[in-house]
Formats: sequence, structure tokens, C-alpha cells
Amino acid sequence: MIQLIRTKSDNQDFIDLVYLLDEYLAEKDGKEHSFYAQFNTIDALRQVVVAYLDKEPVACGALKEIDKDRMEIKRMFTKKAQRGKGIASQVLEELEKWAQELNYPTCVLETGKRQLEAVQFYLKNEYQVTPNYGQYMGIKNSICFQKNLTSKSFNTNSFSEK
Repeated sequence: MIQLIRTKSDNQDFIDLVYLLDEYLAEKDGKEHSFYAQFNTIDALRQVVVAYLDKEPVACGALKEIDKDRMEIKRMFTKKAQRGKGIASQVLEELEKWAQELNYPTCVLETGKRQLEAVQFYLKNEYQVTPNYGQYMGIKNSICFQKNLTSKSFNTNSFSEK
């Protein structure tokens, strides 16, 4: 059974998952990794979700405010052995629900064009490609997405707080 925990970026399980994510991204991004790494610090994230399968941390994601109308989805990761089981979609939905509870009508995110699985994942989860925003403007390897949350309703009983 999957258990979702709402927490902050000082959660050790989140930190450990992000370490694995950064290893994966360094391999995928190659020489461009240092550019992206500067935007992916986790020291001040206040909205973090960690997914547990049989008490083992297996996936994570976080939110970061962009402006009064948009939260950015950050640090999405699922351990390789647990991919394809719908866990990442549960984490993403929990993040979207949390953003909506905080009165943000839109979620945005950036991923690399080389991360084909991530691109397909966001399209499958109803994200629309949008012009690159902020620091990603003009970056050829970046693809940005957004999703309007105002018409979405969520199940309110899927998480614990920690």
C-alpha cells in the first residue's frame, strides 16, 4: 500500500531520494547539469510529498511558489524499481491538491527534452506544453508545462502529515 506524507525539505527520506534524482539527472544532462542544479536546491521547500511503499520511501516531489498564481512542481522522482506502478501520479496529484488548498490556480514545471519518460508522464497527467518561463527562457533542452487546477476536484483523504 502506498502512503503519502506531507513534509518539508529537511525530511531525510526526501533528501535521500533527491540525491538519487541528482545522480540520474547528472547522467542525463551531462555538461548542462550544473546549469539546472542551481535552480534545484531544496533547502527552503515547505511543501514536499514523500511516497512510501511498505514503509520504504520510493518517490517524492515538491512545490515552490513562482508568483501569487503559480506553484512550480519540483524534484519529482521515483526509484527505478517502483516506476510504472502509478506512484508518481499519486505524488503529483497530492502536490496539485496541496497547491489548490493554498489557493494557487496553476501548477507549472520544467523538464529536460532528453527525459522522454518525464515528458510523457506530464502529458499523461494533463499538463500542457507552454512557453519556457523564467530561467528556462531560451534554454533549448528545457520543455515547460502548466496545468490549470481550478476545474479539478481531489480526494481529500490520501495523505498524512509528518
